[in-house]
Amino acid sequence: MNMNNVPQRTRMKKGIYILPNLFTSASLFCGFYSMIASFKENFVPAAIAILVSVIFDGLDGRVARLTNTTSKFGAEYDSLADVISFGIAPALLAYSWSLSIYGKWGWIVSFLFVLCGALRLARFNIQIGIIESSVFNGLPIPAAASVVATTVIFFDEVGAEGAFHNEFIMVFVLILSLLMVSSIKFYSFKDMKLLKRSPFIIFFLLTVLLIVIFHWPQIMLFVIMLGYAISGPIWWVLKFFTKNKSTENPPASTDQMP
Repeated sequence: MNMNNVPQRTRMKKGIYILPNLFTSASLFCGFYSMIASFKENFVPAAIAILVSVIFDGLDGRVARLTNTTSKFGAEYDSLADVISFGIAPALLAYSWSLSIYGKWGWIVSFLFVLCGALRLARFNIQIGIIESSVFNGLPIPAAASVVATTVIFFDEVGAEGAFHNEFIMVFVLILSLLMVSSIKFYSFKDMKLLKRSPFIIFFLLTVLLIVIFHWPQIMLFVIMLGYAISGPIWWVLKFFTKNKSTENPPASTDQMP
């Protein structure tokens, strides 16, 4: 065999960037802690751990871009951590908190959440640069995990302490799973320019919103995350009816008959 004909393999660079991967590891740790807390039926700490994991997950990519330390290793590590922190951890939380009483249907719905989350991440990785950055194709897995977490915190705040068994939660988790693998578009907030000049009323309204969130965090975080989850379907329905209306009423032709 002629070794000159064998293509030279690209050697993996020695070492990895520490700072962004530390944030990814912190996100992974929070996801693992959430699973341990779910096993011990400490549902609110488990939910809070998922939300903290979302924060660390949002920081790792931004830190990598700001410090010019992005790498293929970091991207792969981030995806693997996301499957655990935002797929398995919230699925176990939902199962332990509400779905375990429904037997096989409970764990099937929980597994469906993990499956759809993993498929959502795989599709996102291959669509980078294809789908416009201003939207997400399907509900992002961190958002779906946050909806599950804030739901647990919300029900605990309104008095449903401990486990909460209700068929609605099973349907709720199923819908979140399907939204992740759907083609419904969700706003990504990547084109928001918080440093540019804006009308004073926008600054005032954002300040009021922050005050309300800090005053009722358990309720407002649930409202915000649920609102984001349903914003995609609402957006899709509006576009569907707008498109049908424009098809049924085409613009009048300006051509003149001779």
